[in-house]
Amino acid sequence: MTEEDKKLISSFEGKLKHLMYLHDKLKEENAHLKQLLLQKDEEIRQLELSRKLLEVQYTDLKTARTISLYDKDIKDAKQRLTSLVREVDRCIALLNE
Repeated sequence: MTEEDKKLISSFEGKLKHLMYLHDKLKEENAHLKQLLLQKDEEIRQLELSRKLLEVQYTDLKTARTISLYDKDIKDAKQRLTSLVREVDRCIALLNE
């Protein structure tokens, strides 16, 4: 083996070790990013639950405001209650089927 061959092999080994080092670093970064993604997915799930809860609370607030005892709101309140009663009746009918 000539001196030039030894230099080429040494250079190749150095580059291979560097590639292996970069590979390990990328594997670590990938694992970190996957963990971060899982955390963000959980955060999104929690925010979605919170949003749904706020929607329910908002709907309840609208219903409560509709039921208020102001003269002009009584008609709206009656219509809203009638609608709610119909919806409950439909649900009961579906359950009885």
